[in-house]
Amino acid sequence: MEGFGAAPYKPVERRARRPRVSLMRFTFSAALAAIALLLAAPPSAVAQGPTAAPSLPKTPVPDTLLLPAKPAPSLAQPTAAALGAPATPAAPTVAGVRLASSDPLPPAELESFVDGMVRDAMAREHIAGVTVAIVQNGQVILKKGYGFANLSPQRAVDPDRSLFRIGSISKTFTWIALMKEVEAGRMRLNQPVNLYLPEKVQIRDQGFERPVRVANLMDHSGGFEDRSLGQLMERSYNRVRPLDVYLRQERPRRVHTPGAVSSYSNYGAALGGEAAAYTAGKPYERLIEDEILSPLAMHHTTFREPHPVRAGLPAPMPAALAGDVASGYRWTAAGFEKRPYEFMGQTAPAGAASSTAADMARYMLMQLGGGQLDGVTVYGPTTAQAFRTALRHAPPGINGWAHGFMIQDLPGGHRAYGHPGATMSFMSNMQVVPGLNLGIFVAANTETGRPLVQRLPAAVVRQFYARPQVFPRPGSPELAQAGDVFQGSYVTTRRAYSGLEGFVTLLNGVVAVKVTPDGRLLLPEEDEIVTYVPEGPVTQGRFIGATDDRRLAFTISDGRAGAFVKSAAAAQYERAPFWKQPLTLGVLALLTGVAALATLAGVAVRNRREFRQNQIQGRASLVQNIQAILWLVALLLFGLWVGKTGDPAEIMYRWPGALLIIASACALVAAGLTVVTLVALPMLWRGGRRVDSWSGLRKAFFSLTVLVYGAFSVMLALWGALSPWG
Repeated sequence: MEGFGAAPYKPVERRARRPRVSLMRFTFSAALAAIALLLAAPPSAVAQGPTAAPSLPKTPVPDTLLLPAKPAPSLAQPTAAALGAPATPAAPTVAGVRLASSDPLPPAELESFVDGMVRDAMAREHIAGVTVAIVQNGQVILKKGYGFANLSPQRAVDPDRSLFRIGSISKTFTWIALMKEVEAGRMRLNQPVNLYLPEKVQIRDQGFERPVRVANLMDHSGGFEDRSLGQLMERSYNRVRPLDVYLRQERPRRVHTPGAVSSYSNYGAALGGEAAAYTAGKPYERLIEDEILSPLAMHHTTFREPHPVRAGLPAPMPAALAGDVASGYRWTAAGFEKRPYEFMGQTAPAGAASSTAADMARYMLMQLGGGQLDGVTVYGPTTAQAFRTALRHAPPGINGWAHGFMIQDLPGGHRAYGHPGATMSFMSNMQVVPGLNLGIFVAANTETGRPLVQRLPAAVVRQFYARPQVFPRPGSPELAQAGDVFQGSYVTTRRAYSGLEGFVTLLNGVVAVKVTPDGRLLLPEEDEIVTYVPEGPVTQGRFIGATDDRRLAFTISDGRAGAFVKSAAAAQYERAPFWKQPLTLGVLALLTGVAALATLAGVAVRNRREFRQNQIQGRASLVQNIQAILWLVALLLFGLWVGKTGDPAEIMYRWPGALLIIASACALVAAGLTVVTLVALPMLWRGGRRVDSWSGLRKAFFSLTVLVYGAFSVMLALWGALSPWG
C-alpha cells in the first residue's frame, strides 16, 4: 500500500517503456546470469507485467517483484468486448473542452471521455474490472462500473454494490477519526503519540531523544523503517492478529529523527488508528462505523473482512456485503488468474477498507462540503480549515501532506488532496479538488490497473480545465552541461534497514539517475523510464515530467545533488555510497562464483607435485574447498528463489521461504570460514622447505580467493544478507 502520483492520459509522446523485471533481476541480473551459466543452473524466466509494489516493498509495499507467471488455473477468459473494452484500443471521442474553474463538467462529454480512457486501458493493460465515481458541486455526475467484479462465475461490476479493496485510501478514514479526537479535546497533534497509546504498544526510544508526535504519524515523518514482507497482508485468516498484538510484535526500527524525513509508513498509520480507538474507547472498526460510515449512510463500506467468527478479533463482514466483494486478479500468459482474498485486519487502519464507487462518491461529497453531507456533520470547521490551509500552503511542485491526505498538483495549476491505494491485486485513487469543487475516485481489481488509476484524475482535469500544452517538453542544454551534478545512484528511505528484508528491499530500492546529451533527466519508476526536464534554473534542482506533470526536487550541496523527492512524496532518495549499489554487490558475487568454481576445478586438475603442503596449508585447503561449495550453494539457492517468485503475492505470504533462509545460512557459514582463512593467511606464506610447501602461485591464488570472499562477506553483512534468523 503505497502512494503514487497521477499521469496524464495519452500524451503526444509516450514515455519509453522497458520490460518489467523482477526485484532480483533488476538489480542483480548481470551477476546472477553469469553465475547461473557457470553453475549450469536453470535460467531465470523472462519477466512480465507490475508494486513496490511492493513491490517488494518499495514500498507498499508489495507491487513489484514480478517474475514469469506460473501456469494459471483453468479459467474461461472473457473477450475484450465482454470486459467492456474494445478489441482495438480506442482514443476518447470527445475533443478537449476547456472550462473556467467555476464551470461544471458536462456529464455527457465527461462520460464519453472516461469511457474511452477506461476501455482503452482495460484492453491494453488487461484489467478485469474498474469502478469510477466523479462528483462536483454537491452532485454525483458519473458513477459507473466496467468489466467484471468476478470472472467465474461472471459478475459485472456494479458501482452501487461491488466492493473493491481501496488499500491506503483507508488511511484517510483513520486520519479523519484522529482529527475528530483532536476536535473532542482528547488528543493534541503536537503531543507525543505515546500519551494516547496503551503501554504495551507505545513507541520505544531506541536511542532517539525526540518523541514521535501525533502530527509525525500524519505526515509520515515518524522515522520508522518500512517493513511489510510476511506480515502486512495474510492469505490465511488463521494468521491474522489483533491490531494491538501486531503493533507490539512487529515494531520497526527507528532510523530517522522524528520530523526529519517523510517516508511512508503503514505501521505509523496503524499506530494512529490504535491511538484514535484508545482515546475514543472503542475498537477501531466500531469507531469508523459509528463516526464516519453510519452518519454518511455508507452502507457498502467496511473495514471488516469475510471470515469465520474468531475470539479476540473483530466481527466478520456482514453476509449481505460478503456476497458483493470483488475478486482480485493478476494477468498471466494464460489469462486472468484469481488471487486469494487479502486479509489485512491486523493493519486495518492502514489499508483494510472495502468500498463501492457510490459510497466513495458520498465520502468525497462530504469532504467537499467541509465535513458535512445531507445535514450530517462528520468533522467540524476546524478540521475542514486545516485540510484546506495545508493544501494552500504546501510548496508547489513537490507534494506534501494535508493532515494525512496526500497533496497532488494537477494540470492547469489546480491542486487536490486525497490518497492512492494498492494491495497485491487492487489499485485505487481518490482525489478531491476544492478549487473545482470536484472529486474523482477510481479503482481496479487487477494489479495491472495501476497506470489507469494513476492517470485518470489528472487526465480529467487536463481534458476539461487545463490549457492545451505541447508535449514533450524540450530538454535543456544547461542540464546537459551540469549532468554530473545529478547523475548517480540513489537509495530510497522507504525500506527495511536490516535482515533479509533489508537485503532484498535495498536491492530494489536503488535507482540510477542519468542525464542525456540533449538535456533530459532519466529516472526508472516502476515499469518505465520517466523523462524529466528542468523547471526553472538548473541550479534550483527542480524538474517536471517531459510528457506529464510529475515532478522531482533535488537538494544540492557543494555543487552536487545529495537527495531528491518525487511528487508522490512517499519517500526521499539519498545518494547511495558505492557499497550500497547493487552493481558493486553483483560484481563481488560474480567474482565469488568464479573463485569458487576455480577452487573446485583446481582440485581436479592440479598436478600431483602441487599437492605438497604442510599441515596448516592442508587444513586451509580443506576449509577453502568447503567455502567454495557453500558459496556456490548459496548463490544457486538464491537464484532458485528468484526463479520461484513468479507471483509477488508468494513473496508476501511465504516470506522468507526455505530457499532464502538456507542460502543465507550457507553464506553466513562461508563468511565465518573466511575469517578463519584470513587469520591463517600469514602462516601460509611463511618459508618452509619446497618439498612440503605450496608454490608461490598456489599461495597467491589462495590469498586472492580469501580477499574476494572477505570483500563479499563484508558486503553481505552490511546489506543484512547474513541473518537467516531475520
